[in-house]
Amino acid sequence: MSSEFAIKANDLGKCYGLYARPIDRLKQLLLKNKQREAKVFWALSDINLLVRPGEVVGLVGRNGAGKSTLLQMLCGTLPPSTGQLQVNGRIAALLELGAGFNPEFTGVENVFMNGAILGMKRQEVAKKLDEILAFADIGDFVHQPVKTYSSGMFVRLAFAVATSVEPDILIIDEALSVGDGAFSRKSFDRIMKLKDAGKTILFCSHSMYQVEALCSRAIWMEKGRIRMDGSAAEVTSAYATSLNAGTVTPRLDSPTLTGLSPAGTGRIIRAVARTATQEGSEVDVESGQTDVVLEVLFQIDPALPAPGVAVGLSDANGATVSSATSVNDGVALQVDAQGYGKVSVVFRRLPLLKGSYWVTCFLSTEDGVHPYDQVTHCLRLNVKQQGLEQGVVSLPHEWLP
Repeated sequence: MSSEFAIKANDLGKCYGLYARPIDRLKQLLLKNKQREAKVFWALSDINLLVRPGEVVGLVGRNGAGKSTLLQMLCGTLPPSTGQLQVNGRIAALLELGAGFNPEFTGVENVFMNGAILGMKRQEVAKKLDEILAFADIGDFVHQPVKTYSSGMFVRLAFAVATSVEPDILIIDEALSVGDGAFSRKSFDRIMKLKDAGKTILFCSHSMYQVEALCSRAIWMEKGRIRMDGSAAEVTSAYATSLNAGTVTPRLDSPTLTGLSPAGTGRIIRAVARTATQEGSEVDVESGQTDVVLEVLFQIDPALPAPGVAVGLSDANGATVSSATSVNDGVALQVDAQGYGKVSVVFRRLPLLKGSYWVTCFLSTEDGVHPYDQVTHCLRLNVKQQGLEQGVVSLPHEWLP
């Protein structure tokens, strides 16, 4: 796209009428403006947005914040109540599950129909049909009505069609959370290729890790408005802090592996915390004195590259205190012929101050973008200290005369 912008919105808003009873809606239609039977609800208001070609933008916010409403307006499936919206380029979108599919049509018939909706000629779709069906990988179900599909099969086929048309703008609204691990890996690989090709991507997700890994920019929406617009790291950090204002519910049971990991994915088998005198899911630590070892055992499909492992430490309020990732630290993990592996990270003289801290473990792809597995608050560190220092961590320091 040669335009200066891919998406431009000025004072965009969406208003709905809320009716106490169904008959009130009928009365409103009959009486028109003579009598107001509905309460006004603004799902979106004062949205000003400029997305440039090639930007990858993450959209975050709680359920009901207006994210899906905004994406539907950007796609043209929902008209705005106020404001102006300009979009330059071909849009492909994955919004509501099954959107754009006729449940009575077969998978192949829906591929051609979706291709037409996205502006492709039948001959163009026919040339890409084998590629689309191979990526979706739903077997003979492509010849069955899509009303017989599972949610995962819906997503596979919809994503394969949407990304095969080489869109200028790709919009994804949490659809990939429905697919299995193997498909999620394939889909994120394809998204990364579109990103590298300079396509514009809007990505809505509740995974702050994925948003930060995939996006250069993020927008935090709250109560129908843009609360924060900035770098992905800054926005996800601020949003995560707001989410973690409550109390954490700990999980101290270690996961147990039953059988091998499904093809194309991996899982965490067990996580252990260890000091010189203790080992288990909960250990006591002396601030600034105790070395703490966090060990993660995992298993991955042997056909895949060796994965990455990350650990995150959070305080009693759920706020992330620190993290460590094998990918960022340039550590290549080793796995055996069956895909089993083990890695440990050591925190020397743990500098955290008094309090209880939770450990969350992640298993990801080799580039750290897509998580295969996550075990939240599986370990607890009970930190004690001798002095009166306040805060979360004791930073290295010295006093000068």
